[in-house]
Amino acid sequence: MNLLLAEDDAILADALTEQLRHAGFETEHAPNGAVAEFLLLKQSWDLCILDLGLPMVDGLTVLQRVRQRKPELPVLVLTALDDLPSRVAGLNAGADDYLTKPFDFPELEARLRALLRRSQSSPVANASMAMGALVFERDSRRASIDGAPLELSPREWTLLDLLLTRRDRVVTKEEVALAWDSERAEPGGNNSIEVYIHRVRRKLEGSGLSIRTVRGLGYLLEALRPA
Repeated sequence: MNLLLAEDDAILADALTEQLRHAGFETEHAPNGAVAEFLLLKQSWDLCILDLGLPMVDGLTVLQRVRQRKPELPVLVLTALDDLPSRVAGLNAGADDYLTKPFDFPELEARLRALLRRSQSSPVANASMAMGALVFERDSRRASIDGAPLELSPREWTLLDLLLTRRDRVVTKEEVALAWDSERAEPGGNNSIEVYIHRVRRKLEGSGLSIRTVRGLGYLLEALRPA
């Protein structure tokens, strides 16, 4: 479970990062809104904890911008702003949950796990996936990079669908072959998998994503780390 913690209080961030990692969340810290926005848009996350009072770019603005590109990302606002207008503004901007400081970690963890369960069972989340600059809409069979349509053959579509669904996991050649058989995509043998991997790699240029060959195992779709 990859989680981004956007929090400008260094002491709180360090303590919370340690607790989250101990609870099983792979946690990365963003100390300001600019870094948080960049990481949220360029990498793949299962969850985000977002403070509203961030420097450089405020949390509400970050939330509004990210929601346009990643409508399915679960976001929990964690803030000292406990008045009704702030809560309403956060929820209207796209927050899935709102928790005020001070808080007890067991409650935060419970809320995060509830968000995860909700997102994993949501048909919208399963129908539309976003990773990096790529948006993949399974129901309408449309894909785009930064809003530009991505043209994919049936086999390329099935391959990318499999890599996205199992992102952060290695996909074997056998799994690709089985997916192609079940989808009745274009004819061809397993020896053509490398050809299609190469084609999809080229089409993903500029998306912030890469297909890495894991020698002897298969292929892994991952977000490129910023330089």
